[in-house]
Amino acid sequence: MDGARDTGAQAQMRAIRRVLWVVLLLNWAVASAKLLVGSWIRSASMVADGFHSFSDGASNVVGLVGVSMAAQPSDPEHPYGHKKFETFASLVIGFMLVFVLIEIVRSAAVRVLHPLHPEVSVASLVVMAVTMVVNAGVSTYERRAGRRLGSDVLISDSAHTASDVLVSVSVLGTLVAARLGYPRLDTFMTFVVAGFIGRAAWQILRHAFAVLGDTVALPEASLRQVVLEVEGVLACDQIRSRGRPDDIKVDAVIRVDPALDVDRAHAIADAVEARVRASFPGVTDVVVHVEPASGRLPLARC
Repeated sequence: MDGARDTGAQAQMRAIRRVLWVVLLLNWAVASAKLLVGSWIRSASMVADGFHSFSDGASNVVGLVGVSMAAQPSDPEHPYGHKKFETFASLVIGFMLVFVLIEIVRSAAVRVLHPLHPEVSVASLVVMAVTMVVNAGVSTYERRAGRRLGSDVLISDSAHTASDVLVSVSVLGTLVAARLGYPRLDTFMTFVVAGFIGRAAWQILRHAFAVLGDTVALPEASLRQVVLEVEGVLACDQIRSRGRPDDIKVDAVIRVDPALDVDRAHAIADAVEARVRASFPGVTDVVVHVEPASGRLPLARC
């Protein structure tokens, strides 16, 4: 069964890698267009948006490395598998966004001290509009694939790319404002771009730290309710859960009638494991410890 699970995980990772390669090529095409045109017209917000898009592509490379490591089957040194390497990759993506944020804020501060008015052309407006549409499509495609495949990297990266759409809207607005005679809005909107990037970084880092820090993955009350539906379970306690949404580990202690023989008690434990897996699709491992119910515990459902 473990071998079949590993094979399924490897197929999943191959599908994730295919998505990342497609997104990588699109992100770098968009980034190149923004950086070239932004430098040409001297638009700080457009250049900042270009660096943001370029970081999207760099994050895809990090994701590809992390996914390749996560696709490795379990081994004696990693009996729980390598899935968390994908979460590590999303953590790196979050920190990459933080560094981009710092650079953009720095460049905006320089613009405050030394203003430089962008030269807006019809070509720059067209580039921003086209890249905005591309970013929206990439984000939707990646988010749907991430949910379908249960991928931390794809979901985190889609949030990263989604921020590009909002950023592009703001940059397009500054170019229109500059063309209408309000060029200083360009520097102000660079700080708005930084805000979008900071928000995306925080969401990615918060999720990664929750997984790596073994935050509770499933509500204890929901798990207890499912366990107590199994015939023969009189009580349950010490319920724990942790892991990624697609790789959740669950531990629980169940109390059974002390008069039961060992085979019957083990059959109940197996039934609990099967019920938990069926009720929570993301669960990949369930450890059930069987204890006899004592006088200190009620012989009834808790």
